[in-house]
Amino acid sequence: MKYIILIGDGMADSDMAELGGKTPLDVAKTPNMDSLAGSGWYGLFRTVPPGFSPGSDVANLSVMGYDPRKYYTGRAPLEAASIGVKLGPTDIAFRCNLVTLIEKDGETIMGDYSSGHITTEDAREIVLSLDEALKSEGVRFYPGTSYRHLMVWKDGAKDLKTTPPHDISDRAIAPWLPKGERADKLTRLMELSWSVMKDHPTNKKRVAAGKKPATSIWLWGQGSAPAMPTLRERFGMEGSIISAVDLMKGIGIYAGLEVINVPGATGYIDTNYFGKAEAALKALEAKDFVCVHVEAPDEAGHNGSLKDKLRAIEDFDEKIVGPVVKGAARFGDISVLVLPDHPTPVAIKTHTSDPVPFVLYRSGAEGKPSKFSEKGAKATGVLVEDCQALAEEFFGKTEKAQA
Repeated sequence: MKYIILIGDGMADSDMAELGGKTPLDVAKTPNMDSLAGSGWYGLFRTVPPGFSPGSDVANLSVMGYDPRKYYTGRAPLEAASIGVKLGPTDIAFRCNLVTLIEKDGETIMGDYSSGHITTEDAREIVLSLDEALKSEGVRFYPGTSYRHLMVWKDGAKDLKTTPPHDISDRAIAPWLPKGERADKLTRLMELSWSVMKDHPTNKKRVAAGKKPATSIWLWGQGSAPAMPTLRERFGMEGSIISAVDLMKGIGIYAGLEVINVPGATGYIDTNYFGKAEAALKALEAKDFVCVHVEAPDEAGHNGSLKDKLRAIEDFDEKIVGPVVKGAARFGDISVLVLPDHPTPVAIKTHTSDPVPFVLYRSGAEGKPSKFSEKGAKATGVLVEDCQALAEEFFGKTEKAQA
């Protein structure tokens, strides 16, 4: 048996007036997901437990079968693992976005949480300059991918309230600055970053090319290193993970998975879909499990672009779900889980905690196609709230007792 998880990040949404009261999943052409929904176990899955913010970190831990109530310590520590940063016992990691702040009506506004989806190459030069300029403050900066980077604060504070920058697009930043234990340190670091980035040669080149400059850092998602058993320890399973984002790679590393980097995987609508599908099938030749994560629908939701979200959903169905499920048939029996991690409604440009549609399909099952959508999943009456139970159903085995 081969086991496959396919995640369309942020695909779920809310009813939209411009779609006649339907969601993007309702109207998108998704014949492959519809076919699976009609043949498999289909319903809603609550990926965000009550009391947790609906971040991709919490939601994707649930998707991978790791109960956030047991294993979640913050987003940044997972991303640290992805880029090879080992955290010491007193280190606190922070997600560090490169953002574009603008001045409007006397207020500082979050103009773009991604600095115009800055390239990894441009971002690296800026992050290395930040590290050199600010390391005397007791922090270190590490380059990641595109706008997503890492800051580590030795002997830092984690009892803080921070806000993801994509939650405050086009809003004044003042009410959302860090609060809590030693929060003034983070605010100071953000302010110090302005002078480093203002006249940075990379930003000058970006402006000359008509691109948005990265004007500031934004710190959030803090935490210390988690302790997580691997999927081998839990289910006797070895496998691989394919994603363009450090968060998913970090979850994969803690889960004991091989991280496969696909050329041209960007985390946006221009990502190399077919390359990811081909890499997944090749990975299944050697190991029994693969997870393929596609960020594009989520980014489209954060950007408030219905057009891009519809395109991302249809590309995910056509270029990931179809080829992977059909291609995996050559291995014999397969178990496939297809789902978003959380909703990212276009109208509000951020995540919600609503349950998401899922389908768990096993080869040999037959049925008539059923629309894969929030309404279709709700109509089944199935609501799964225990991520470990779903993982056990997916793998067809009970989790081994942990010491």
